[in-house]
Amino acid sequence: MWTFVGAATGLPSILFTAALVVVVCFWLLVAVGATTASSFDSDVDLDAWGIGGVPVSVSPSLVTVFSWFLTVGSTALLVALTSSGAVTAVLRLIAPTAALFMAWWLTRRSVRPLRRLRPDEPGFGAPPA
Repeated sequence: MWTFVGAATGLPSILFTAALVVVVCFWLLVAVGATTASSFDSDVDLDAWGIGGVPVSVSPSLVTVFSWFLTVGSTALLVALTSSGAVTAVLRLIAPTAALFMAWWLTRRSVRPLRRLRPDEPGFGAPPA
C-alpha cells in the first residue's frame, strides 16, 4: 500500500496526480449540475490529434486518467523490481513520457466508438416539425 501511495505522490507521478485531482473535481461538479461537460471552448480542434468528436472535456480527461494509471503503475513496478540507482532514476523519468504517449493512443482507441454517440449535425435526434 505504501509503495502505491509513494508512487502516486512522488516525482514525477505527482504531476499526473495533481491533474487527476482537477479532473475528478471537474466531473464531480458536472455530476452535481454546477457545470456541463460541454462547458469548454468547442472550437478546439482535437481531430488533428485523433481524439476529437466528443466534448472537449472528455478527451483530456481520458488522457489524464490513463496517464496517471500508467505512470503510477510503472513507478510502483520500478520501485518493486529494481534497486535505487542511476538506471532506475532515468527509467523513472522516461516512464511519464512513455505513459503520456500510451495514454494518448488509448484515448484515441477509446474515443473512436464514442464518436458515433455524438453526431455532428446539431439537429440530429430532434423531433420532426
